[in-house]
Formats: sequence, C-alpha cells, structure tokens
Amino acid sequence: MCTAAAQPGQLAAVAGLHGPVGADGPDSFSKLAAQVHFGHAECDMTPEALGEPNQALAAAGVGYTSEIFPGTIHGFTMSDTDAFDPSALQRHWDRLLPLLDRTLTNS
Repeated sequence: MCTAAAQPGQLAAVAGLHGPVGADGPDSFSKLAAQVHFGHAECDMTPEALGEPNQALAAAGVGYTSEIFPGTIHGFTMSDTDAFDPSALQRHWDRLLPLLDRTLTNS
C-alpha cells in the first residue's frame, strides 16, 4: 500500500492477506491508482475494524474488494501450518486472479 500510494502510476494492482490494510493510514488511499484486494483471517480483523479502511477506500474512489474469510485464522494460505484452510485458499485465488486479469497487461 505504501508503494502504491507513493508510485501511483507504477502499480495497477495491490493484494494483501493478513497484513495491515493501510500502513500509512487511510488518508494515503486518496493517492492510489491501483485496484485493491484485501483478504483477512477472521481472527486478524473484525468487521468493525475493517469498516474504516473500507470507507476510506470507497471515499477515495478506489476500486477494491476487502473481506474477512469466515472461520479462518492467521496463516490460512500456508499449507505447511495448522492454520491452513484449503477452501479459504481457493477463495483467495478466486479473488486474486480476476484482479490480475483486469489490471495487468502484456507490453
């Protein structure tokens, strides 16, 4: 998010799992030109906590999806951990690949 805000003409897409939504705070979202997807483990972010960054993304006119993956714990995409959740991993790919298809082009 920091790089996308600092270099808005250089990034077309940003995706994050388990991470801080806006390391520089929601005010930096107004600088974004990239489309964004966030997927969070249920134990990492409450719906109330996610409300502020979602509202800031919408107010900034950023194309985004942001969701909490039900029933997951931190690390749900990592198959070598007890946190692994295959259906949540598939849901992640189901969100990420269309974002990349929409935003990345061959030059």
